[in-house]
Amino acid sequence: MTVQTSLPRRPARAAAPASGPAIELIELTKIFGRFTAVDRLSLTVQQGEIFGLLGPNGSGKTTTINMLSGLSVPTSGHVKVLGYDVRRQTRQVRQLLGAVPQETALYEELTAWTNMDFHAELFGIPAAEKKARITAMLELAQLLDRKDSRVQTFSGGMKRRLALARALLHDPKLIYLDEPTLGVDVQARRVIWDYILGLREQGKTVLITTNYLEEAEALCERLAIIDHGRLIAVDTPGHLKQTYGGRVVELETQQPLAVVDGLRALAGVLDIKQDGAHLTVNTTGAEHVVSAVVNLVSQTAELRDIAIHEPALEEIFLRLTGKALRD
Repeated sequence: MTVQTSLPRRPARAAAPASGPAIELIELTKIFGRFTAVDRLSLTVQQGEIFGLLGPNGSGKTTTINMLSGLSVPTSGHVKVLGYDVRRQTRQVRQLLGAVPQETALYEELTAWTNMDFHAELFGIPAAEKKARITAMLELAQLLDRKDSRVQTFSGGMKRRLALARALLHDPKLIYLDEPTLGVDVQARRVIWDYILGLREQGKTVLITTNYLEEAEALCERLAIIDHGRLIAVDTPGHLKQTYGGRVVELETQQPLAVVDGLRALAGVLDIKQDGAHLTVNTTGAEHVVSAVVNLVSQTAELRDIAIHEPALEEIFLRLTGKALRD
């Protein structure tokens, strides 16, 4: 998908500051009765960054986004978007924010063009610019040839692309995407990924919430993991794996090992899984730990194969948030 296009520019109703963070959450708290949904959450997202917000169901992601969007008032703390206080300057924030919720909320009985036209009217795009902007965004989404088709005839991937085009129509500085590729096929997912990466090249800031950890790792420069309303970790995907995962050593031996307890006693060994003659050892990642594991195994059994790799982001996520199912 080609993401570079010449769009007619219009003066923003709320000009974004030239510098400073795109998002600032400062001791943000939201309490419902006796339940604390978000607990003193502080987080900064830089301008031009693709940033991922991850967490299990019930972790506080949706409540945080609702406060960021001005849909919910914090119990305490502050939210700033491009320098504007969300509570006191909601109108300015909404002019700078484009959102694609999990439910695309398109008017399915209307055409793609009419959906875009309605959004243009809602955000006050001048009549002289409206046609050119809608055309450009539908072309960007590869939907211009379906502009007169009713949305109810679109596939899931087409609807997600139309929702993205609609969110970009008023040229927002910050884009929020909730599960951007939910329910779409592999080809459509790749197109949407390219689309999102192109937004960064245009200087826009993208905030993504997703349960596809492969997607988070492929797209996001930094990730924040929250749980029970609190910030657990924030870093690049690579540093998160180095800090919380170390290295995984996989060993295949001629016969099942009898030294598993000895391996567990080694400093730097985090976890061991044994499946017959196959052993998976999670370590802190230090070279001497990996060497000690290999040496101990080779002293007691004939090694057939060794593989050393980083843990998957999914393993880090589960290690930080636990494996218990939540609703």
